[in-house]
Amino acid sequence: MLNDLWYKNAIVYCLSVATFMDSNGDGVGDFQGLMRRLDYLQGLGVTTLWLMPFQPSPCRDNGYDIADYYNVDPRYGTLGDFSEFTHACRQRGLRVMIDLVVNHTSDQHAWFQEARRDPESKYRDWYVWAKRKPANAADGVVFPGVQKSTWTYDEAAGAWYFHRFYDFQPDLDTANPHVQAELLKIMGFWIQLGVSGFRMDAVPFVIATKGADVKRPARQYDMLRTFREFLQFRKGDAIILAEANVLPDADLQYFGDVGERLQMMFNFQVNQNTFYTLASADTAPLKKALLATRPRPATAQWGVFLRNHDELDLGRLTPAQRKTVFAAFGPKPDMQLYGRGVRRRLAPMLGGDRRRLEQAYSLMLTLPGTPVFRYGDEIGMGDDLDLPERECARTPMQWSTEPHGGFTLHDKPVAPVIAGGEYGFERVNVASQRRDPNSFLNWTERVIRMRREMPEISWGDFAVLRLPQNDVLGLRYDWRDNAVLCLHNFSGAARTVRFRTAPGKAASPSLVNLLSDDHSQADAGCWHTVVLEPYGYRWYRVGGLDYLLKRSEV
Repeated sequence: MLNDLWYKNAIVYCLSVATFMDSNGDGVGDFQGLMRRLDYLQGLGVTTLWLMPFQPSPCRDNGYDIADYYNVDPRYGTLGDFSEFTHACRQRGLRVMIDLVVNHTSDQHAWFQEARRDPESKYRDWYVWAKRKPANAADGVVFPGVQKSTWTYDEAAGAWYFHRFYDFQPDLDTANPHVQAELLKIMGFWIQLGVSGFRMDAVPFVIATKGADVKRPARQYDMLRTFREFLQFRKGDAIILAEANVLPDADLQYFGDVGERLQMMFNFQVNQNTFYTLASADTAPLKKALLATRPRPATAQWGVFLRNHDELDLGRLTPAQRKTVFAAFGPKPDMQLYGRGVRRRLAPMLGGDRRRLEQAYSLMLTLPGTPVFRYGDEIGMGDDLDLPERECARTPMQWSTEPHGGFTLHDKPVAPVIAGGEYGFERVNVASQRRDPNSFLNWTERVIRMRREMPEISWGDFAVLRLPQNDVLGLRYDWRDNAVLCLHNFSGAARTVRFRTAPGKAASPSLVNLLSDDHSQADAGCWHTVVLEPYGYRWYRVGGLDYLLKRSEV
């Protein structure tokens, strides 16, 4: 059973083939280059690779405008290269997840081209059309300030087509049963080539009803059950990790009451409140978000993350909270995006402060769920704010001090490699950090290894500890008579945390520090006293079978 739920105790690493490693010197990353780096990834301790889109695409939206779901973009290799890649991953015990982008296609996709040319084509009904521009065309744009409408007129079709995102990404009519059948075929195709799951893009839009007459889109949740049943039929342990930025009261609609729909979702509620806590040292909203997202079926799991390939979306925070995060991490207009987010990587957001970086990733690794790293996180990569929109955080991986960071031998990489300054490849790269035992890379490898030895976080239940300091977060996990306790200080000042073990326990338990020899033993009165340095953190395994504190939750 545990093997079937492999995703519960995974360490996920997200990367773009295009910007990871170039093997043939054409300036573009490829699968052959990625295969050369699999031993590095295995050594880092990750268990699952999540690949951003690599299918043929005009790449006007970083590959999320797919023109062919059944092939590999020639710049990255061939289907044979992909099959060889998944085989090499299996040899190393690594699983592969890929992006499933089926809310929309590229406007260059053969389906859309035929749909616009021939009103009698079967593909005409695969998209969403209107004879006249709907009155609400300006409502619901995803990229304010960049995108002005969700409907665009097509000359060849003589009609308006719907696009939730950019105008070159026409939406598929996912309510159409023929479209749904094609989506299953796409999943089945990649499963046969060795994929273990999919990160499904924009799930709330995929399952929403669409059309010129739709004023309040209904969510077709049964589609999610159909997807899951198909995957379980084709490959029993294949999963979907959903990008679904929804409120906690909708979580069970996506997971299913008994876990019959999605296996995993990203926890955007916790993510956004994490950044508010990092900015303000106020843990109350984060505690509230943790408890609000606690209910889920036993087989379901959250994906927890800090930064991803998009902007840091702060849309669920209050205006005052969002202002606080902007002031701390994105004070300049060019650091913000769409009026709701920050477009920077984490290291520059935290000013390159090693203490804060360690604390942030320590927190991510000990939050309820499966940790998801972004490539370059492990070395503290920066961003290039001269690049437009979200491209600033999608620069090539920095491998060494060689030209272009060792990513390519070509004079013109697919995207500029960060050079010069605090985050340039000359200072931030894998090769240099591998040789430094105190580097952030080696610290990351050690904590990942320890996190994989803490199944309590993946499988157990958690409690938010009631502590007197509002700027300290304590989480305790219990599973099979074992317990771990994690403390994080969000203050720039040292904090002394004093707590007593649960009453009724005769023995004074020990707390075994999992990251150093700084253990803790309760005093004669059964009190523990832990001194947390500024931005300090502790991972403890609880000695004995005690419960440390009452199971009182905030």
